[in-house]
Amino acid sequence: MRRLTVGDFMTSALLTISPRETLAEAHAAMRRARIRHLPVLDGKRLVGLVTQSDLRLMETLRDVDPAEVTVREAMSRAPYTASPAAHLDKVCRQMADRRIGSTVVVSHGKPVGVFTTVDALRVLAMLVAPPPKQRRRS
Repeated sequence: MRRLTVGDFMTSALLTISPRETLAEAHAAMRRARIRHLPVLDGKRLVGLVTQSDLRLMETLRDVDPAEVTVREAMSRAPYTASPAAHLDKVCRQMADRRIGSTVVVSHGKPVGVFTTVDALRVLAMLVAPPPKQRRRS
């Protein structure tokens, strides 16, 4: 049996944001797309990751105006990345060990998707689902 890869289950409809955008713009993009993780690109280069949790934390700080503070100030600068061919078990183990909610999937230096804990739960549900019942012939 072929080993499962991150590329088999990643979210490939990739939405990204610039580090120059504001926290308010990041929130709006996340709400529209119903996502919690945004890879941050400077041009075509991955420079970070901003999450819904990062935005909430920044907004609790005194004197932070979400309409003025940029994503650069809230993002994680070294997001965990993996190739689409990375084995799913290794990536999931790394995410659990690091206590992170997503992996940016990168191919040839370019982000091509995101693999999140929601994606991992979908894989788990698929793996533990009971086999379909066989129809009896009469």
